[in-house]
Amino acid sequence: MQIQPIVVGTAGHIDHGKSTLVQLLTGVDPDRLQEEKDRGMTIDLGFARFDLPDGRRIGIVDVPGHERLVRNMVAGATGIDMVMLVVAADDGVMMQTQEHLAILQLLGVERGFVVLTKIDLVDDEMLELAQMDVEEAVEGTFLEGAPILPYSALTKSGFDELKQVLVELAGQVQPRSTEGIFRMPVQRVFSARGFGTIVTGIPVAGSLSVGDVVEVLPGGSKGKVRGIQAYHEKVDRAQAGHSTAINISDVDHHAVSRGMVVAKPGFFGAISLVGARLRTLKSLPLPIRNRLPIRLHTGTAEVLGEVILLDHEVMGGKQEGLVQLRLSEPVVCAPGDRFILRLASPLLTLGGGVILEESRYRLKRFKGFILEGLNKREASLQTVEDLLESVLSQAPDGWLTEPEVARGLKRDQGEVRSLLSAMGEGGSAVQLAGGHWIHGDVLQNYCVEVKRKLAEWFGGNAHRARMDIRDLRSRVGLDKGLLGAILDRLVETGEVGLESGGFLTLVGHEPRLDDALGGFAKKVQGIYAEGQFQPPSQGEAAGACGLKGPGLTKVFEYLTDAKLLHHVGQDLYLDRACMERMRQEVVRSCRENGELQIADLRDALGTTRKFLIPILEALDAEGLTQRKGGARTLKG
Repeated sequence: MQIQPIVVGTAGHIDHGKSTLVQLLTGVDPDRLQEEKDRGMTIDLGFARFDLPDGRRIGIVDVPGHERLVRNMVAGATGIDMVMLVVAADDGVMMQTQEHLAILQLLGVERGFVVLTKIDLVDDEMLELAQMDVEEAVEGTFLEGAPILPYSALTKSGFDELKQVLVELAGQVQPRSTEGIFRMPVQRVFSARGFGTIVTGIPVAGSLSVGDVVEVLPGGSKGKVRGIQAYHEKVDRAQAGHSTAINISDVDHHAVSRGMVVAKPGFFGAISLVGARLRTLKSLPLPIRNRLPIRLHTGTAEVLGEVILLDHEVMGGKQEGLVQLRLSEPVVCAPGDRFILRLASPLLTLGGGVILEESRYRLKRFKGFILEGLNKREASLQTVEDLLESVLSQAPDGWLTEPEVARGLKRDQGEVRSLLSAMGEGGSAVQLAGGHWIHGDVLQNYCVEVKRKLAEWFGGNAHRARMDIRDLRSRVGLDKGLLGAILDRLVETGEVGLESGGFLTLVGHEPRLDDALGGFAKKVQGIYAEGQFQPPSQGEAAGACGLKGPGLTKVFEYLTDAKLLHHVGQDLYLDRACMERMRQEVVRSCRENGELQIADLRDALGTTRKFLIPILEALDAEGLTQRKGGARTLKG
């Protein structure tokens, strides 16, 4: 028997015959709890297998119908591909029937049919009215035009036709893809003697084999897969769309509960901020206002929180909008996941939709760039290539490593590497230093912005020939490594120059002073050339030539950038020719004596310790010399 990654679910009001129908179809009583048998109602999820005539096996999940157990119904509906909506002919469509149908619609279920049960309790006229009631209820939903099959569990009337339709429609369902990283929302957890912790659920992505390591989130405890069962049969591999039980070693079953997720390590994290597209019910019980307390259902998780309306003041019935869900405790989810939103209290369904992003920050309302970013992320969910482009273009720090891309895409690194390579060939992605990747358009925008900031700075500092890279960092606000990579590209293209010491030049810019300051600059240069190795202070030089005010700073910056003066440090400047001679004399002394003879150097240059010591410390800093004990020698 070949197991197919297809799951059929039941839905409908309590006591309309869902569990009985599943038992007749499969021979398995889905009410596994004694309390369910005693009370005659489904409380928790029930699973059974159904064999198609062609040798394929699919799963059936029976969900509770009581309105107080909608959270369990949503947990069971997660992962189903087709639904049997069960309506009792004697009751007709009930409020819970409509809520289940709305939830299925919001969860993205697209196939199914309606089973009209208990027809042995009604006459033909009542049956016709019940059918009309169903047709009206499903109008405008994915079940509009779907088969409505009358059937009696007591007489078996209509059962063969029902089973035939189930087989035909199940055969038309496209099996779940095994692409992506393995993730399974936990529906049930227990401990079996001799085996340890066992978790059950329906994987929503990827595949898993015996011997693989998994982590349980939130929490992050890791364990090895000791065994796998699908529909109570031992298998070597679990995959999306199979009702699965996984035996995990080294994980305490007391630390696992419904709502948690079993996943391949390193790709998922628990988050408390979720960006999403919300669609409200047509029959919305009350207007949704900003910061309304809500109950989020996604996967098998149920978490309290509040909804932030990003593009609406108030949302009414049958509306769509972008929202951020701020949760009281973290959940595990991924872009593209479906969710249901209910009022925190009383428990009323408000709507549902699609998760768009795992938000890093609290999003502000009515901000154009935020709304644009979420809309782009929504549009990218159609294909993995589109999602990759979105992940790159919206990278929080501008660029991403390959593992970071894989985490954002929820795909293994081998596949991500191929996707990035293909994207790189088209120019949409560019690999930079350190194995980082950046979107081509983002890189181009950054290059333009960096050049603009450089031009802006030099425009306000026309007397300067170079800019300290630290000043540029403070102006562009980019990651240090990313800015370095961008500058490397601009240097390669000849648009920017990079000098030792971390200084930048802009091609085409020539430093200039006005005529008055230009004259002062020549005087200051002459004073330092005359002062040799006993130079004046900045203030003394300025006083000697009558220079003061803002012009003083400009003149000294101009002379330093033009390499006519060397700024040793603090208030000490030295004529450039003198600084070069200092280097030569230091090298000569060290080579002739094995180490620097400070007294001889002082006498040879006609200077004093006041000037000599800070100059020698500057030579240490630039890497010409080094201190060894009490002596100074050439470095290297």
